[in-house]
Amino acid sequence: MSPTDPTHHELSTDPGLGDWRVLLDRLHTRLLTGDFATGARLVGRIAEVADELGHHPDVDLRYGHLSVSTISHDVGRLTSRDRDLALAVSRLAREEGVTAAPQEVSAVEIALDVLDLPAVEPFWAAVLGFETDGEGRLVDGAGRLAPMWFQQMEEARPGRGRFHLDVDVPHDLARQRVDAALAAGGRLVTDEFAPAWWVLADPEGNEVCVCTWQGREGSGEQQV
Repeated sequence: MSPTDPTHHELSTDPGLGDWRVLLDRLHTRLLTGDFATGARLVGRIAEVADELGHHPDVDLRYGHLSVSTISHDVGRLTSRDRDLALAVSRLAREEGVTAAPQEVSAVEIALDVLDLPAVEPFWAAVLGFETDGEGRLVDGAGRLAPMWFQQMEEARPGRGRFHLDVDVPHDLARQRVDAALAAGGRLVTDEFAPAWWVLADPEGNEVCVCTWQGREGSGEQQV
């Protein structure tokens, strides 16, 4: 990371980025457009500004809302370019009278425990039609489907499933999400790694990790 690039902590506490949250090394927001025409008009304006900045976000236009995320694809991380783009998008949304709802954003990854990664990975790449991102994950080239990563195990863990989901949520809502899952019949497996992730299980033992950027290497905040 360049010394001039903002850390996740700096981005998350930046007063100008209140509409945005860091998930999976990206800045995300959801804009409540209310109708399709407003969303389409906003997308057009975002496209014009993105061309001016030479930096382009990913957008997902639905009837009542527009989801926007940004990362500097050429370096695979967040940079000052993403901050500038996010500020511009927020400005355009305000001009259109559109409210941001960053509390609604989340991201999902699929994780599989493996004993022989070289043997297993090609199968999943083929059956999913995914490609490797060079960082140990399989990804949908179109960026539409949840990526998949592999957790190397030294030995099998009898009585525990091999698959689990990682649900990345805004850091300021993680505890609320965990509490809601527990109230819905879940069980806390461990909070040893919180606030980076909490491991939960449903009533039948199927596991999920509720994750945030906090406490992770490169985030600008050390795990406590």
